[in-house]
Amino acid sequence: MIYIKSNFFNARIKSSVTLRKMTHKVFVYGTLKRNEPNHHWLTDPKNGVGNFMTEGKTKSKYPLIIGTRYNIPFLLQAPGKGHHVKGEIYEVDDLMLSKLDILEDHPNYYVREVDDIVPISGSQSENVKCWVYFLKNFRQELLSKQQFECYSSNGDHGLKYMENTNRDPNDDYYSEVKR
Repeated sequence: MIYIKSNFFNARIKSSVTLRKMTHKVFVYGTLKRNEPNHHWLTDPKNGVGNFMTEGKTKSKYPLIIGTRYNIPFLLQAPGKGHHVKGEIYEVDDLMLSKLDILEDHPNYYVREVDDIVPISGSQSENVKCWVYFLKNFRQELLSKQQFECYSSNGDHGLKYMENTNRDPNDDYYSEVKR
């Protein structure tokens, strides 16, 4: 009986080590943050595991803008312009990362790339390498839009985010921001 428990215990250790290897760090700056319209994606167990780690900001400056008729936040892949964008760092499993890729339509719309994030709260003091969803190949006129350091769908900007469920599913709004 002790032998069986020992095997079970060892199997559980191997399982948790395997899960640990499957984790990724993701930096979210828009509607996936806490108290924002798409945060439920990170908390729904059907999507996998998404654990809040700490708040952070991009080490490099980037333009964070709100675009399209649906008021979607975009982090433009234009390093050196804009602000050190504030957001949140999450640790996610493979399933959650794949669900986020679906939400962000990676790589067709947003492109997921690793970037350095500076923790601004919590016990973490070193930069964290995180997946970040950027808009690449964007229309250059987007750089002239108001740029934000921190996004809120209910911000003073008055540009309230329109959730997917309220949009026309046949509407192609990609052309409003992509080249």
